[in-house]
Amino acid sequence: MQRPLMRKTMLAASVALVVAIAGCSSNKKSVSSSSHQGNGYASEQALQESVVYWEKRYKSSPSDAKAALNYGHSLRLSGRHEQSLAVLEKLAARNSTDKIILAAYGKALATVGRFQQALSVLEKAQTPTTPDWRLESAMGAIHDQMGNFDKARAFYDKALLQSPGAPSVLSNYGLSYLLEGDLTSAEGYLGEAAKHPNADSRVRQNLALVLGLQGRFAEAEAIASNELSPQQAAANIAYLKAMMKERGNWKQIKKQG
Repeated sequence: MQRPLMRKTMLAASVALVVAIAGCSSNKKSVSSSSHQGNGYASEQALQESVVYWEKRYKSSPSDAKAALNYGHSLRLSGRHEQSLAVLEKLAARNSTDKIILAAYGKALATVGRFQQALSVLEKAQTPTTPDWRLESAMGAIHDQMGNFDKARAFYDKALLQSPGAPSVLSNYGLSYLLEGDLTSAEGYLGEAAKHPNADSRVRQNLALVLGLQGRFAEAEAIASNELSPQQAAANIAYLKAMMKERGNWKQIKKQG
């Protein structure tokens, strides 16, 4: 197998696994906003309540930037990406110089796969003299999804210079290596991120994913069980085992490269 083809195979398989794991975990804990307390995840009920609350605020006053921003954010976290984009696109059109709004709009574009446009918008949201490390990390994540791993890591390096040891950036760094198929490096970065006191549940679930992809299912399930219900953790591990059996061992794929 040619190395570019091998890389594409690894990328596709990894993305499929990440999506599947996220789907399995959504019933108990959903991605929260910027909170890093505890698991950093909000309950499904709390998230839906947030959507309902901000939807009412937004519909009663569509020109209210705060309501629109929070409504779009809540929609994105609940997985309603197209709706989120529609709300934030209108908001950005009315506030084309507001960097906070542009940042939210750029992230919404990325969630629906409009990567080049997302990068362009996030660059406008960035302040060259005082860059926001979160936006650097977000742009890195977009480059990873485009398969531009070296560019992605350059953005992560910039983010870490501004916020040394930030667990979200280290986690993205680890996922970058995961998508490239380097599970050893992925584990190193994710393991470091998971040790940080502000690491949220996503970081630990990503670490469990990488361990599972290496066939270390007991370790993966031990971590996942602390983040998910026992049934969901077991379901995730079962999915990993099935995917590995179907696609073959990662080492075998690498040897073919």
